[in-house]
Amino acid sequence: MINWYQVPAVFAMAVTLVLSTLTHAKDPVVGPKPQHVKDIFLPTPLGIRVETWITGLEAPWSLVFLPDGRALVSERPGRIRLITDGRLAETPYAVFETAPGASSLGNFFLNLFASGEGGLMGLAVHPEFSTKPYIYAMYTWRGSGGVRNRIVRLRDRGSNATFDKIVLGGVPGALFHNGGRIAFGPDGMLYATTGEIFEMQMAQDLAALGGKVLRIDPEGGIPGDNPFAGSPVWSFGHRNPQGLAWHPKTSTLYQSEHGPSGEFGFGAYDEINIIEKGRNYGWPQVVGAPARSLYVDPIAMWPETSVPPAGMTFHKDALYVATLRSEALIRLRIDGQRVLSIERLFAKNQHSGILGRIRDAVEGPDGRLYILTSNRDGRGSPRPGDDKILRLTIGN
Repeated sequence: MINWYQVPAVFAMAVTLVLSTLTHAKDPVVGPKPQHVKDIFLPTPLGIRVETWITGLEAPWSLVFLPDGRALVSERPGRIRLITDGRLAETPYAVFETAPGASSLGNFFLNLFASGEGGLMGLAVHPEFSTKPYIYAMYTWRGSGGVRNRIVRLRDRGSNATFDKIVLGGVPGALFHNGGRIAFGPDGMLYATTGEIFEMQMAQDLAALGGKVLRIDPEGGIPGDNPFAGSPVWSFGHRNPQGLAWHPKTSTLYQSEHGPSGEFGFGAYDEINIIEKGRNYGWPQVVGAPARSLYVDPIAMWPETSVPPAGMTFHKDALYVATLRSEALIRLRIDGQRVLSIERLFAKNQHSGILGRIRDAVEGPDGRLYILTSNRDGRGSPRPGDDKILRLTIGN
């Protein structure tokens, strides 16, 4: 485990305070949206059956399925919950404690920082789980040097887990913009999204791990074919990336990213990107798709109003993107870098939907789509039974 960046002990304690420090920043180059199709709103989409699979969760963030049929879901306040045969175990599979003595993972003090957007976030399963039964988790923690994010590895013990090792530490952390999605790619490497914690120029600093997509091996080492020698950085120039998904046929990596929420007077410009090795995605120098050779433009972007996108997955030849404020499950049909159509499923308009906030979308081993609501995260309006995991059967 390598600590790559020491986060300042003092950081902004509210978005308004953070934004006040940005008033003298140079305005970015603003480009148009790259897609040439309009969003279609489908509050009750035809051909989709919605079932409630799990209820009673608190701010679920990530859902993963194990090869033996079990499933795990993270809750941002610090719990991993176990699901067996469609039933949620009452006792947590793992607890990330906020005070000494409260952990279920052994003697290692995890010291969770569960405030703002911080807490327990992404989960990933070792690609060789049958012989290497490891679960990976990314979370925000507070240490003597301030707030940071890190990735730890747990060992599966059936009904619970024990702490194994820190895989990556020293990732900048704060109340906001922690990124937090982790996933294994088709190459067997672990990818992680990190936010720039409202320190915009961090996204352009290759010595810092904030505002990046990172790539490490399952033990936490740096792959020899990473673009920057000795560094886990795979791509940079990101604001607050939240989702990762590989195309099932081409293995192309797609990513979702939150656009500005007040910086430079902007409040939208959320993105879907194709991630290329070693490339710069422009934040905070550019927003939108200005076609500047130094930067990679998004393939989809929404300048009109905040979406913002979260977890995502490919399912039946389409990319399904969970969204938060816009309360939609966005379905994009894509041909390479060209967006053919955009449908906002379960959305009544740009600002509200029938399911509320959606944090993650995952294809299950049964060939159905699973989505996590996020109405108990402090920004939503909880419905009865929230938060939930919903199971979607989507026709051809």
